[in-house]
Amino acid sequence: MPALALDIGTYTIKAIAGKPGPKPQIERVVEAFNPLGVSFPSDDVQVDKMVQLLQGLITDNRLPTTDVRLSLPEGVVSTKIISLPSLSDAELASAIGWQAEQHIPIPPEELSIEYQVVFRPPKRDKNILMKVLLIGVRKSVIEQYLKVFSQLGIEPTLLETQMLSTIRAAQFDVTDPTTLMAHVGASTMDMALLFQGQLEFVISHVTGGQVLTRSLEQSIGLEPTQAESYKRTYGLDERQFQGKVREALLPGVKILIGEMQKAIRFFTSQHPNDSVKRILLSGGSSQLPGLAQYITQELGLEVLISAPFVPATGQIPQVNHPALTVCMGLLEREL
Repeated sequence: MPALALDIGTYTIKAIAGKPGPKPQIERVVEAFNPLGVSFPSDDVQVDKMVQLLQGLITDNRLPTTDVRLSLPEGVVSTKIISLPSLSDAELASAIGWQAEQHIPIPPEELSIEYQVVFRPPKRDKNILMKVLLIGVRKSVIEQYLKVFSQLGIEPTLLETQMLSTIRAAQFDVTDPTTLMAHVGASTMDMALLFQGQLEFVISHVTGGQVLTRSLEQSIGLEPTQAESYKRTYGLDERQFQGKVREALLPGVKILIGEMQKAIRFFTSQHPNDSVKRILLSGGSSQLPGLAQYITQELGLEVLISAPFVPATGQIPQVNHPALTVCMGLLEREL
């Protein structure tokens, strides 16, 4: 039975239909402009508009609706990795509410919480702490989001954060070097640190590709669509357009790199004997020409671009793979 993975971004809506699993078989890939400019509805007016938008997307592209998998933007969730003495599943279930109160800045009566053990030490190592992933979100956010799909006659089978999907698409294991993942979307950059195959932390920063586009509009006096085109075509190439596009983009790019440096310093403060070895970029804005090379130049680290379709077969698109990383991670999850 085909599944549908949906990533509703502020700039585009990405959808992949296909047979789910660790090696997905792709049937259809769709990317459409999001005229609403929001990734989740904040009121009933936006709910109605998003319903109409998604209905058209699903109908026009003959997308399946039986196994629909959704991503939640990091900006509406609180993700924490906490360390605890090793507990059984039953003991952890009893303790998780109190732990959430200590670590998630949402009142308990408004909180919807999910948790997952990311590391449990062997029973013989009683002095080693277990690590638990906590994900908290306001119930009102979930209700508003699900209202959209209820009106579409769809009951989603999966709802998870963008970074969890992105990490799954990267297919990390314990042999991989310490990696900072940076998912650069239109309005945010979400980062996750993977150490010995385990998630250390998640950070979201409210700067993305649209900030770079606006800087072009203001610096060179371009219309929004033209600025977006120039950004994607010329990027940081100083040989193009007399270097004016690069000059306009660099302040925003340096902000993004500064946030990466903060994440790296935080990791080092927690693990003084270890260091970040590489950066993995994903998201549509990660494809900015020259971005990977510039980050390497500034940080002295290997920089890779996400290739989420490596395990897949079927109707694989020719371009824009990094922008579809979240959808691929959703499709690869086994339920």
